[in-house]
Amino acid sequence: MENTTAWSYLPGTTTTEKCASLGIMRGRVIDVRELDEKSRTYGIDIFLFFEKDLVHTHTIEQVQEQYKAVPEFERPYVCVDRFLTFTQENDPSFVQTLREFPLMIEIVTIGEMQPAAGGDPVPFVSWLMPFLDELDVDAEPPVVNVQGHF
Repeated sequence: MENTTAWSYLPGTTTTEKCASLGIMRGRVIDVRELDEKSRTYGIDIFLFFEKDLVHTHTIEQVQEQYKAVPEFERPYVCVDRFLTFTQENDPSFVQTLREFPLMIEIVTIGEMQPAAGGDPVPFVSWLMPFLDELDVDAEPPVVNVQGHF
């Protein structure tokens, strides 16, 4: 984990408690930009999933093992920082779009994973990318209707 010092100063003894002190809780709706910022500050790995069944039925380690030979942007999941970088590189107006229409999503999983190279467990958060029909564009800001996802 890159920011072990910042992470170690958070109140709580478990990953769930430390994340909760940051406002990161399972079921909470949060702006992807806020989650990305907290990821960078505290060294939390954030995973965006594109397949509902995968995020609910597999551990992060199982998913990483299953798709390790698949090119990064062909996998059914991606790290949030890579997602944001990729979308900004392919659409420079994406940053402005996120300001006008924040991508608000619900957190699915909070946990720890063991790095493949060994060492201390790393905190992670996963969330599911909404389908267009799940976006409530009339809400302020627009949010995802994920009822039935859990």
